Amino acid sequence: MSVPAVTGAVFADLVRTAPAWLLAGILLAAVFGFAVLGIMLAGRRLFPPAPTASRSDSADDRRRAEIRRYLDAIDEPYEENATVAGREVAFHLLERDVSITFDARAFFHIERTGSEAVLVEHEMPAAHLGGRLPFDTPDLEPGGRDESSIEAAYAVLGLPSGADDDAIERAYRERVKEANPDGGGSTEAFRRIQDAYETLSEATQSPPAT
Repeated sequence: MSVPAVTGAVFADLVRTAPAWLLAGILLAAVFGFAVLGIMLAGRRLFPPAPTASRSDSADDRRRAEIRRYLDAIDEPYEENATVAGREVAFHLLERDVSITFDARAFFHIERTGSEAVLVEHEMPAAHLGGRLPFDTPDLEPGGRDESSIEAAYAVLGLPSGADDDAIERAYRERVKEANPDGGGSTEAFRRIQDAYETLSEATQSPPAT
């Protein structure tokens, strides 16, 4: 007799000889475990966790988020991860035909084609980007965020100016659920919603007591 057959026979004997209460307990535990797992997966899908300052994003992700907030603050339309002259760039300013890249090889290649390109070091603050762009940019407050970026963040979440923290939290959860790429939403919209939430979270945070 083969090993699987012997194993199956032993298991069948155990099932026949085990007390009914034990079999019922094992079955209920299995059903309960699958139910809990299903609830956790559904909850995570329906209610994605809000981004927090302690999340472990890479330096590249943080720099991209800062640049997105800066470009939104100066009301400059852009496309992310665009292809220009056969090279992928981090951002392409649609109305200016200006590319922003972290890749020196892409920068020099695009420059040779006659198009405008800006090379950004990963450690450069996003607020300094305005000094490198080949056009005049508005002056922003320190940190690259002014009232216009805060108003834009409220608009992204569909909120009136001055909405309280609870309203911001509710709007974020509703909008991010709709834009979740796993549910057929747009990655670009998903990122904008997260950036808007972070902008408002920082703007509405109470200053530390002195």
